[in-house]
Amino acid sequence: MDIDQNEWIEKMSAMAASSSLVDSSLYAKYDVKRGLRDIKGKGVLAGLTQIGEVQAHTQKDDRESELGPGCLIYRGIDITEIVSGFMADKRSGFEEICYLLLFGELPDKDELRRFQKLLISYRRLPEFFIHDSILKLSSRDIMNAIAQSILSLYVLDERADDTDIPNVLRQCIQLIAAFPSLVVYCYQAHAYCYGNQSLIIHNPGKQLSTAGNFLHMLRHDSEFTALEEKLLDLSLVLHAEHGGGNNSSFTVHVVTSTGTDTYSAIAAAMGSLKGPRHGGANIKVVQMFEDMKKNVANWDDERQIEDYLLKLLNKQAFDRAGLIYGVGHAVYSVSDPRALILREYTQRLAREKGLSDEMRLYEKVEKVVPGIISHERKIYKGVSVNVDFYSGLLYRLLDIPFELYTPLFAMARIVGWSAHRIEELANAGKIIRPAYKSVASRRHYLPISERSTCPRS
Repeated sequence: MDIDQNEWIEKMSAMAASSSLVDSSLYAKYDVKRGLRDIKGKGVLAGLTQIGEVQAHTQKDDRESELGPGCLIYRGIDITEIVSGFMADKRSGFEEICYLLLFGELPDKDELRRFQKLLISYRRLPEFFIHDSILKLSSRDIMNAIAQSILSLYVLDERADDTDIPNVLRQCIQLIAAFPSLVVYCYQAHAYCYGNQSLIIHNPGKQLSTAGNFLHMLRHDSEFTALEEKLLDLSLVLHAEHGGGNNSSFTVHVVTSTGTDTYSAIAAAMGSLKGPRHGGANIKVVQMFEDMKKNVANWDDERQIEDYLLKLLNKQAFDRAGLIYGVGHAVYSVSDPRALILREYTQRLAREKGLSDEMRLYEKVEKVVPGIISHERKIYKGVSVNVDFYSGLLYRLLDIPFELYTPLFAMARIVGWSAHRIEELANAGKIIRPAYKSVASRRHYLPISERSTCPRS
């Protein structure tokens, strides 16, 4: 008797999963770095790059115990110096960082002005694209909708498959410029089709920074303050690049090494970033704090905060996953420099919005959480809050919908992806193909008449 299709899928999925399991002890036996990381979380060296560097910590002196904060370096320049530079000049920094990451040098005033004009000229999407590619094919997931739109732009590019670097650079700059429009329009299509919201669409601004243009297009009244623009711009700078080993940038290297087109490489990176282990953690941070605010009566009482965090670790609170979101990083051991910078500037916006009490709650959690995790869990390096800890709060203070948190990450990181694609092409390396060792037992083929172990409907 035939069984229901869903019942068959359920039964066979168990078989597929069980036949795929690998004995975890074999990783140690064959010295395989699972996830391309060692037991301390340090990544296996898989390539060389000129673009970005992530340092777990700095060395204060000759003693190993004296470790300084972690570092993020763009083209040899520490991110803290970069931020101090454009913040002191009271100007946006994202376009300057685009230039630095793509071309390897800081622009002078004329070069920066010329590059900004080029980005602005590429902001508008092709005629009818919003209607035909975004509104007609709206998606339940905005990251997928953006990836779909990127692949649609391939169709409209007469030189889509040309991988000569001048053409790839042109494609990358066009995508960087158009990305805010893709993000906002895909969100608005989603809100209209799935959220029953009114559809209000603004054309891109012709004189605005990337951050200002995004806020102008997103908000119905197009209004935003100078501080809001400045802090969104700062967030874009801090998310633009994070070395070649982060999952989405490594995906760009892997896919580019096959010789494929720019649109396919960037769409693949979008699929990587969409994963909650990579780009979606800042949403979880905000949701976790919303739950914390409901369950911690006195936000100034560290004991109550510690009790709640212990419940998180013991799977007794929030989503019962046993995780404290926004804490810990694969590389940084002392501190994430992006989190330190965001904390400083987010304090200002919290004061402007009248939410200083909530900001202090975040800071108290940051203070106590390393001790709680080190006491409760076996860890091989230091633990601190990461960039997601404060970026989610910043986006909430900016009244940006949850659905746009990860797309905003992509809007910044496409700059790093573009730089890494060009780097892979410039070095003309071999196709990236790591080895996997098979641990399956050898068997003989059995004629179908002799098989009796497979489940049958």
